[in-house]
Amino acid sequence: MKQVVQNYKSGELALLDVPAPGCKPGGVLVRSAFSLISTGTELMKVSEAGMSMVGKARSRPDQVAKVMQSVATNGVPATYRKVMGKLDSYTPLGYSLCGVVEQVGAGVDDVKVGDLVACAGNEHALHAELNWVPTNLYAPVPDGLAPRHAAFGTVGSIAMQGVRQGDPRLGEVALVIGLGLIGQLVVQLLTASGVRVVGADPDPGRCELAERLGAVACGDPGSTAVKAAVAELTDGHGVDQTYLAAGGGSNQPVELAAELSRDRGRVVDIGKCRLDLPWNAYYEKELDVRFSRSYGPGRYDPEYELEGRDYPIGYVRWTERRNLACFLDLVARGRVDVEPLVSHVAEFDDAVETYQRLKEGELKAVAVLFRYPAQPPESERATAPAVTVPAVPAPRRPAARAAASASPVRLAFVGAGNYATSMLLPHLAGREGVELATVVTTTALSAANAQRKFGFAEATTDLDAVLGDPSVDAMFVVTRHSSHAELTRKALLAGKAVFVEKPLALTEEELAGVVAAVEESGNDRLQVGFNRRFAPLLNEAKQQFGTRSGPASLRYLVNAGRLQHGSWYLRQGTEGSRFAGEGGHFVDTASWLLGADPVSVYATAPAGDEDLQIVLGYPDGSTATLSYVTTGPGSFPKETLDLVADGKVLRFDDFVRAAVYDGRRKRVVGSRLPQARDKGQNAELAAFVRAVRTGGPMPVPLESLVATTAATLAVRRGLAAGAPVTLAGAR
Repeated sequence: MKQVVQNYKSGELALLDVPAPGCKPGGVLVRSAFSLISTGTELMKVSEAGMSMVGKARSRPDQVAKVMQSVATNGVPATYRKVMGKLDSYTPLGYSLCGVVEQVGAGVDDVKVGDLVACAGNEHALHAELNWVPTNLYAPVPDGLAPRHAAFGTVGSIAMQGVRQGDPRLGEVALVIGLGLIGQLVVQLLTASGVRVVGADPDPGRCELAERLGAVACGDPGSTAVKAAVAELTDGHGVDQTYLAAGGGSNQPVELAAELSRDRGRVVDIGKCRLDLPWNAYYEKELDVRFSRSYGPGRYDPEYELEGRDYPIGYVRWTERRNLACFLDLVARGRVDVEPLVSHVAEFDDAVETYQRLKEGELKAVAVLFRYPAQPPESERATAPAVTVPAVPAPRRPAARAAASASPVRLAFVGAGNYATSMLLPHLAGREGVELATVVTTTALSAANAQRKFGFAEATTDLDAVLGDPSVDAMFVVTRHSSHAELTRKALLAGKAVFVEKPLALTEEELAGVVAAVEESGNDRLQVGFNRRFAPLLNEAKQQFGTRSGPASLRYLVNAGRLQHGSWYLRQGTEGSRFAGEGGHFVDTASWLLGADPVSVYATAPAGDEDLQIVLGYPDGSTATLSYVTTGPGSFPKETLDLVADGKVLRFDDFVRAAVYDGRRKRVVGSRLPQARDKGQNAELAAFVRAVRTGGPMPVPLESLVATTAATLAVRRGLAAGAPVTLAGAR
């Protein structure tokens, strides 16, 4: 299928051929009929992409701060790869469309194939021929409403949420500053609510259009006409509410709002204009400044948008989906007229040219629609007690690859997110003896980006095609945590060698399912992405420490830090706890250093379930204490550990420095510049590829992978029981 994309690094716009998205549960697959260009939001994004790197940094200081924090934590090379990977990728455009339901996912019963729906979301209502849309981001189109008008649903919802924030009352007077697409819709919604409206915009054509659509008077923001109209309509008191629907860097809108508002008036920011509030003016009138967040309640809440969890109507009357349905109803009943806003309708094949004309100012428009090719006929479409560690069966190992030395190892990636593209694929692309065969993602554009950047032979959204491809030797599972166990199980049953990023499983039942797949298939070719045991500096330190004769004591401090609000790591209902997701890294490192698998786990949470103190017990009496904390400062190193045994101490500082203390001697093992931390991914991947090529043992024994995962999961059970957990069956 085709999709409009932009490279944020170069500014290039393209109509790209990408794999069609699959239809997942909890949503529908929609074939686009019309999609709307937001001439404000989207052109701002297009313009930013054309800036220099310095210009991009100045326009997004919030992102610069994140980069600097990443440099402090991960070093310059890893951060550079991550940032350049994001910049030099195609990003989607679009967020408002109307289309026909082509496939209905499991759990959806309010629409059927063939229904017309309006769709929202900058990840789900893209300028693309097909989109998968979750249930709370679409609404059925009322009978008789034209698809081209229903395509305004999302921007209409944005305008409606702004008006709701303004709390308009019958007979009031409102000022709308900025008469672009959102401003024109705000004018109509206010008029439909019984509010008299004055508009302000420097474009005479837009002022004339707003007056035709219901505004009492409009004019240039700096003109006396606007001030005179406000004075006449309000008897000199000022407007009850002002809507900032303008963009740009001028502070004129907020200053005009203060000047023309009445005492204790309401000012609502809908657009993205400069907000340097003149303190005296706003203080003296005690103005109520409000912000309108996109389409309405539910926006940016992944449980609402992605998981379909609606808010009870008795507590949240107008969610983003209800706003969408309400706007469609108003347009269908003629209370809002969007046809006068349509400045141009372009064929979808002309999308790139249309954006260029808008950017260069050749095409003056309030709203532009893309019209998609007619849907083809169906016949032409392609279709705390003891935890039992699962016993690992003796494998019936598949034969080693034929002609291993002559043919490259063919790899398939399922998932191509930040970690895969910054920490794994750069080490595999171009590696001798490796062929990147196929990349599979749920979103078409991410697969296309990975194919372009790393040279995959194919990109698809069809997992079954990869599982059934006998030429694929190994499959990398680099998806979100909740899917790891099931994807690993399927790949093992399909006879593939599997590299799965941590965690292997989120529950004991999932772990047992993976082990059962090994038993059923006889395929034990499994590696979990526990990369720290492959880190060169840590290996050097372990070698210098040497063998030990007595029990050891290990202390491991993990300064994990706080997650950004909205991170999918916080979705404990579906993705497990944060420690379940990444704690296996630290359990594996401790067990590797101590040369055994844990037999007991004791966990406490002195500051709640996020800050954990975990004591692992080992067969020879050794202990490892893991302090996993999220409340430490970002300036402190993320990982530090001390291993004490036989009168010796191994000290390791965050993949930068290491030393071994023996008697009175201190031997500096080696040092790395903070910018060049090597956490072992390259060596880990080399070992995995070598094992797949030769048919030799996997880099980490399966028994150890299972024991580490069981110990990680036992932390939750131990917290609930408040007592040590014995890992029954552990070696």
